[in-house]
Amino acid sequence: MTDTPTPAGEIPQDSGNPPVPPGTLLLELVPVPVTDIDRAKAFYQDRLGFRLDVDVDVNPKPGVRIVQLTPPGSACSITLAEGLPTLDMPPGTLRGLHLVVADIEASRAELAERGVEISEVEDLGGVFYAYFADPDGNTWCLQHMPWR
Repeated sequence: MTDTPTPAGEIPQDSGNPPVPPGTLLLELVPVPVTDIDRAKAFYQDRLGFRLDVDVDVNPKPGVRIVQLTPPGSACSITLAEGLPTLDMPPGTLRGLHLVVADIEASRAELAERGVEISEVEDLGGVFYAYFADPDGNTWCLQHMPWR
């Protein structure tokens, strides 16, 4: 899905997220460096099932685009951006982002069915992992901790 970006002035003001309580530090957004925002957006939406929150071209700054996507059930999102020097990182350099799941075999099978190249499940001392990468080589893993 590669919808046309929304103008920045049309971003919804009510995101549905709870307010930030005083004294908290919420990890809200992780920048993911990519070469092609549309290709990455399609991967995260169609292959991983992330929800598209924002896709905007920022005016009056031509060449600035921000895409924000959220994994199912997560309070933390990722951003794919271009034209923002503060988020400039070489594509494919992000390593080891964890997606915690309740059933790693079922989650792994679902991603494989959606076309994600994902490793077999590994048991690392009672914590289970399956690894994959996005089209630019940023690495991710499914993580299952049976006691959670």
